Amino acid sequence: MTDKHLSSQFDSELNRISTRVMELGGMVEAQIRLAVYSLAELSVEAAEQVDATEQQINAMEVEIDHELSSIIARRQPTARDLRLLMAFSKAITNLERMGDEAHKMSRMVRSIINSGAARVLPSNELRVAADLASGLLRKTLDALARLDTKGAVAILKEDDLIDQEFDGFVRKLITYMMEDPRTISASLDLLFLAKAIERIGDHSKNLAEQIIYLVEGKDVRHQTMAAIESAVL
Repeated sequence: MTDKHLSSQFDSELNRISTRVMELGGMVEAQIRLAVYSLAELSVEAAEQVDATEQQINAMEVEIDHELSSIIARRQPTARDLRLLMAFSKAITNLERMGDEAHKMSRMVRSIINSGAARVLPSNELRVAADLASGLLRKTLDALARLDTKGAVAILKEDDLIDQEFDGFVRKLITYMMEDPRTISASLDLLFLAKAIERIGDHSKNLAEQIIYLVEGKDVRHQTMAAIESAVL
C-alpha cells in the first residue's frame, strides 16, 4: 500500500511538472508570436509587450528547475523516469532561451524603426522564416506532450527550411548593403533579427532530439537524417 501511495504521489508530481512545462511553452509561443507581429507590422507596442513577459518567463523557468531538482533529490528516479525529468529540464532551458531570442527580436525591431530605414529594407521577407519558427515551436510542444517521435523527426526536417530561409535572407541583405551603404546599420539589425529567428528553430530542434532520446533511449544528435529515421521510424 505504501509503495502504491508513493508511486501515486510521484505520478502526480510528474503530471504537475509536465503541465508547468507546457504552460511555460505556451507563454514563450505567445511571446514569439508577438515578436513576429511586431516585425510584420513594425509595431513598437507589440515589441514592448514582448519585453513585458520576459521576466515572467525567466522566473517560471527558475521555479520549474527548482521543482525538478527537488523531485530528483527526493525520488532518485531511474531509467525512463529519470530520462523524462532530464528531458523536462532541458526543455525549460531551451524554452527560456527561445524567450531570450524573442526579446532580442523586439529590441531589433525598435532599432530598425528608429533608424528610419524600415520601409526600404526587406523586413517583411523575414515573416516567412519567423512564421516557420513560431509554428515549429507549436509542433514541438505538441510532440512533447504526446511523446511523438515521428513528429519529432518531422521537426528536425522542418528546421532545415528555416536555415535555408536564413541563408537566402543573408545573401539578399548583403546585396542591399552593397547597393546602398546608408542601409548598413539597419541591415545589421535585420541580420541579428534573422539570426534570432534561426536560433528559435535550433532550440525546437534540440527539444525534438530530447523527445527521441526520452522515448527511444537513443542520442540522435549529430546523426544524419537517414540514420535518425532508421532509428526511430
